[in-house]
Order: sequence, then C-alpha cells, then structure tokens
Amino acid sequence: MTTHGTWRKSSYSGGGDGNSCVEIANSTTRVSIRDSKAPARATLRVPAGAFGPFIAAVKSGQM
Repeated sequence: MTTHGTWRKSSYSGGGDGNSCVEIANSTTRVSIRDSKAPARATLRVPAGAFGPFIAAVKSGQM
C-alpha cells in the first residue's frame, strides 16, 4: 500500500492494551485512517476536505 505522509497514532488512543488505537496519515488530497493493531489490513481514505465533517459525524453518533 502506498500512502503519502507519515502515519501517526491518534491522541485519543490512550494507553493500556491499545484496543481503540487508530493512526492517520495526511497528504494534500486525502487523509488515510487505519487500525494500528493491523496496519497491513484495510485503510479508509477520505478526501482531505471531508475529514473534518467525517470526524464531526463520528463524534455526534451519526456514523
């Protein structure tokens, strides 16, 4: 898989056993999201301009 940017762990992932860890990588055109426990598996990619509304929908329980 080829992505642009560097993967970084969510600041909300917290410590412990890491059951809720996600990583994101930014590029100028998209944001890629993956499960840090299984980085070789599926990656969700959203257009860079849609990432903020995507996160807002997740936080509000719409997704």
